[in-house]
This record gives sequence, structure tokens and C-alpha cells, in this order.
Amino acid sequence: MNKFDLRRQLKAARKTFTPTARRLAARASLRLALRHGLLLSARRIGFYLPQGSEFDIRPLLEQAQMMKRLCFLPMLPQRGRMMRFGKIGRKTHMTKNRYGIAEPVDAHALRARQLDLLFMPLVGFDHEGYRLGMGGGYYDATLAFMQHRRLSRKPRLVGIAYECQRVEALPHDPWDMPLDAVLTERQLYRFTSRTR
Repeated sequence: MNKFDLRRQLKAARKTFTPTARRLAARASLRLALRHGLLLSARRIGFYLPQGSEFDIRPLLEQAQMMKRLCFLPMLPQRGRMMRFGKIGRKTHMTKNRYGIAEPVDAHALRARQLDLLFMPLVGFDHEGYRLGMGGGYYDATLAFMQHRRLSRKPRLVGIAYECQRVEALPHDPWDMPLDAVLTERQLYRFTSRTR
């Protein structure tokens, strides 16, 4: 199946979750993240604000803030696809980008390489840690530096998804950056593909 058809199929599966099921899944993933210590060794952590049927990462974001971690959200560039990450807190001024997604106003935004951990939304993932995104290429462009720095371990890349978004294998391109892990409502999947 090609990426377009997979995207349509997996987005449809994701939409079947009721609001109650989404809340329960978000709480379950938070418990798993804490059990596996995902937030312990990271000081600067990138998150995202869920759109539509994307997995709700907000409980994890709130927990990180309670643990006094520095939390960041992606900011779209005026031109190109390389995102930066703006720090968020209680008094952060937010604005909407061209897709209607809230993002912080931060003149001192970080590059991805300055983050310790980056939680990423996805449409699908496979057993090798490859991620199927929305198709805009923003994360690919933002993380392109990691293709040339094979020894770079920063940031650790963790996808967030429902269990129903897992597939056996995804078609992937040479520029696709495999994830270190994927957190679902049922399990934390760890991958070793970044050490190849």
C-alpha cells in the first residue's frame, strides 16, 4: 500500500476513538511514560498540540511542566519547512500559524538539535521505528541534520500514537528518520534503527 492510502486508512482508524477513549488512552500513555522514565533524563523536551484525531499528549506535557522540565512547541517558519521550538509556560503568548495551530511567540526559539527529547505526532509506525506523518515534510526537514550526524543522540525521537496505528512495515524514503521509540496507550516500543 502506498503512503497516501495508508494515511487515509490509519487516519480513519484513529477517528474511531470516542472522546472518553481518547482521555483514557492519554492517561494510560502517561502512566507508561512515567514507568519507563521517559521524562527523567531530559531537560529540554519538545511536544506538540494535538489536532483533530491526533493522540492527546497534553497530560504528558502537564506532567513535564510539574517536573520543572523546559517544554517547547514547534513553530512553523515563514518560508521553508525547518521548524524551531518555542518555550512555553503559564504566561506564554500564543498565536495561530497558517494551519490554525497554536504556537508560542518566542524570539529565542531553539533548533531541534538543542532539545534532549522530542515527542512527535504520527499517522502510523512500523516495527522498525519508521513514522508515517501527515505528509507536509516539516519534521523531515527539521531533523535532516541527524542523517549526517549518525553519532548524534539528540534529540531522542519518540512518536505518540494509538495502538491501532501500528503496521507491519511502512514504505520509507532515504530521508525518513527512524524513531527511537513509540509510546501508545498499551506499550512503549523501543527501536534500534538509529544505531545503524
